[in-house]
Amino acid sequence: MPDHVLDADRDGRLDLTHLQTVTIDGEDAKDLDDAITLYEENGLYKLGVHIADVSEYVTEHSPLDEEALTRGTSVYLVDRVIPMLPHRLSNGICSLNQGTDRLALSCIMQINEKGNVVHHEITETVIRVNRRMSYANVNKILEQNDEAVKQEYAEFLPMFYQMKELADILRKKRDKRGSIDFDFPETQIILDEKGFPVDIRPYERLTANKIIEDFMLLANETVAEDYFWQELPFVYRTHESPDPDRIRKLGILVSNFGYCLKANPENIHPKEFQKLLERISDSPEEAMISRLTLRSMKQAKYSTICYGHFGLATHYYCHFTSPIRRYPDLQIHRIIKENLHGKLSDKRITHYEKILPEVSESCSKLERRADEVEREVEKMKKVQYMSRRIGECYEGVISGVNAWGMYVELPNTVEGMVFARDLRRPYQLGEQVRIRVLDARPAERQIDFAMLRK
Repeated sequence: MPDHVLDADRDGRLDLTHLQTVTIDGEDAKDLDDAITLYEENGLYKLGVHIADVSEYVTEHSPLDEEALTRGTSVYLVDRVIPMLPHRLSNGICSLNQGTDRLALSCIMQINEKGNVVHHEITETVIRVNRRMSYANVNKILEQNDEAVKQEYAEFLPMFYQMKELADILRKKRDKRGSIDFDFPETQIILDEKGFPVDIRPYERLTANKIIEDFMLLANETVAEDYFWQELPFVYRTHESPDPDRIRKLGILVSNFGYCLKANPENIHPKEFQKLLERISDSPEEAMISRLTLRSMKQAKYSTICYGHFGLATHYYCHFTSPIRRYPDLQIHRIIKENLHGKLSDKRITHYEKILPEVSESCSKLERRADEVEREVEKMKKVQYMSRRIGECYEGVISGVNAWGMYVELPNTVEGMVFARDLRRPYQLGEQVRIRVLDARPAERQIDFAMLRK
């Protein structure tokens, strides 16, 4: 595998190395698979979402491809990444590293002031990232007006301000159609050099995270709609409408807190969930109701049929933007590139029609497996953290109930159980309580709390 772009690989590609190009990722990210260009042209925003052209190096039926399909996805654990592709690719030739020419598959969109894509082009490109940015530094520029950081990235400031402007337009448009945004914090677990958790805190999505999210969503929608209307075999990311029984149960639960889910459970629109999340914003029960609302929905999955995406309130959606870490993205890149080169013959279309249902089903299962192990490892680290805090007291919120007792969630996102036998009075979901840590058992991933009088 080469460590740089070969001259022969540049042939026939659109050369965009002259454009101001940035990546924006977490501080410790190593596999950089998306880069952005943005400027104004003829009164329109010209947004380029440039994705690492992994399929140029990972060819169909090669050992790399077979192994990637077996893994289905990279798995991101607290202390390590189990990658879908070897580091030589994921951190090397396929990673859009600063100052190096890289092959990309780009979705270049012209967008008007209402956030509508009026023209787009999906094409093979050569790009060069001028600056690798972190979410933290972009946030310091856009939200904190940090003079030192602004000075360091002075030549990029106009682009960052324009990114914020366009992202606000795109988010407003999605909100208007009913797209649901679950904005509860993720968990950030800080480990020492031996892998033991020394701090746990909520990890908020910053403005910069949301900007990249907005641009990736738009590229994914644009590519999905393009290939839907071309009527070619494809892998879509679909999210079906929720089960009516679950919606009825959610409606009963939120009514206990004085909220109303105004909808026919048989035919609910995502806008109803959006309104509910707006009403509970900044309330003590916000995190709990948000999670219960999320659990009332079906899981998103991969499919060869374009069912639409309920949560995003869109008819067309796919995963195009992360081929380094997700196999479905790599799969549709191959289809797109074959189509661009006029090689989608009847034989190749039949081939894809045959293999894609199995690819979609397998990748959906592997994604669920990865999600589950990520959650289990996170739970284990939380229990390890609390194992050194036996006897300490904390404020928390009642976040769940089952046959054995109640769950209480602490501000740092750690959750433990108070057993029913130890309860001395009635409690209700969302109630703020004070607890003492009784026990923490990492092997069982279980934390026990005792209720205290406030």
